[in-house]
Amino acid sequence: MINAHTRVPPPKNEPVLSHAPGTPERRELQAVLKRMSGEQIDIPVIIGGKHIRTGKTDTVRMPHKHSHVLATLHEADASHVEQAIQTAMSVKDEWARMPFQSRAAIFLRAAELLATRYRPIMNAATMLGQSKTAHQAEIDATCEAVDFLRYNVHFAEQILSMQPENAPQTWNMSDYRPLDGFVLAVAPFNFTSIALNLATAPALMGNVVLFKPSSTSALSAWYIMELMREAGLPDGVINMLPGDGPTVGNPAMASPLLGGIHFTGSTPTFNAMWRTVGENISRYKQYPRLVGETGGKDFIVAHASAADDLEALAVAIVRGGFEYQGQKCSAASRVFVPESLWPKLKPRLQALVSEIRMGDVTDFRNFMGAVIDEKSFKRTSSYLELAKDAGQASIVAGGTADSKEGWFVKPTLVQLNDPRHRILREEIFAPVVGIHVYPDARYEETLREVDQAASYALTGAVFARDRKAIDTALRELRHAAGNFYINDKPTGAVVGQQPFGGGRASGTNDKAGSALNLIRWTSPRTIKETFVPPVKVPYPFMDSDPNEGAI
Repeated sequence: MINAHTRVPPPKNEPVLSHAPGTPERRELQAVLKRMSGEQIDIPVIIGGKHIRTGKTDTVRMPHKHSHVLATLHEADASHVEQAIQTAMSVKDEWARMPFQSRAAIFLRAAELLATRYRPIMNAATMLGQSKTAHQAEIDATCEAVDFLRYNVHFAEQILSMQPENAPQTWNMSDYRPLDGFVLAVAPFNFTSIALNLATAPALMGNVVLFKPSSTSALSAWYIMELMREAGLPDGVINMLPGDGPTVGNPAMASPLLGGIHFTGSTPTFNAMWRTVGENISRYKQYPRLVGETGGKDFIVAHASAADDLEALAVAIVRGGFEYQGQKCSAASRVFVPESLWPKLKPRLQALVSEIRMGDVTDFRNFMGAVIDEKSFKRTSSYLELAKDAGQASIVAGGTADSKEGWFVKPTLVQLNDPRHRILREEIFAPVVGIHVYPDARYEETLREVDQAASYALTGAVFARDRKAIDTALRELRHAAGNFYINDKPTGAVVGQQPFGGGRASGTNDKAGSALNLIRWTSPRTIKETFVPPVKVPYPFMDSDPNEGAI
């Protein structure tokens, strides 16, 4: 027991290591990549710290070399979901009663382990299993994940310190309880840091969690569980249930003990989950908290005054659209360019795209890897066919795909005549960027088109020198993006600097990387203590006044 008002260490963003030639981190990462590439591990269901090998298995493969199996993944069924619920609930009270500083210490230790010994391990797992380059893995699997752990502890401390005012002879307190039930955390394949945050943010606030990772990112999910185990997280607080989405999700959402859902993934999947919760609403012990970050159709709008910043605009389009194969919910996927800029911008974009190297991510010269799996490859290929419709579209760069060795899609730029073409409205989640060229005089009308054409509202950017043009974009696009960028690409939000999330069809905008997200995993209780309670029923106004006459 500690009899003190402790303060957690002030958080700092984890520095991004360069992995440049000759650096120690490069040598260390290459050694771990070589070792992991020669392994084939067994990834179990994890319930209460016990490893369960179900016998129903799937394979985890390298997207950039799909014949290479990295792991055998054991899949959970409904019986494992029920077992995980019972196990989680059996440790819930003890975990919730643990003093905050003790819980915080576990996550702070995890942050330091990840920043040091686990750094090459998590980076390598993310590179091999999710086809990220060394740089993309570093900023995700290490730096952002470390930032989530450190800053969440800081934000949680801020929440706990939020206390009400007091009247004379009373003491008012706010007690931040965990939710009354378990939290179902459903993670996407594309960000290791998001998977970690989805499970650990509710746990930090005293909740118990059923963690359902994406099967295609199961390798990094396994190391997340290993990291938290080594950091001292008690068994049963986070239970990992790999497998088919509905097989795991439906019995979890059918449980009366569901307290909340922490989700990142597609809009249709979150819509279906919300619908299921609505259908089950009468059976729950409480109204579940639903927190979701879903799809995006993220934009870059250039104004004619960006003529002197053409190189920055071109780099923002290429980096924003093609880093990690466009498989970021924040990736730039629709670009609006004025006619006056297009003649110079087009050849510059073509030149930059032609320089992009794509291939095995263990070759550090490559800028891009492969899309995540065959399903994504086939879906993206259908959009490439759509881009070949000469009447509506023209391919500016790329436009081809090859699946012989890996699920490779060339970075593709498509010019569209119609600002409401499918490629400019639908989320593709691949390296395909649609471009619409508009008349310079129709800047404001184009902004309104950007706002209204797609149903999403996650990220967006404007490029302009003219401050009036920037202010106009801020006004017209106020609800079009939860994260808005001025003269920068619409990706790369940093924990503690740009809390992340969007509205409309992009989610509940509960801002991961801020206190706004953490407070969703609490159920506050107000406590009032009166030191001198009243001992008479009548109030003073009821006393007689002999100087007053009857009314």
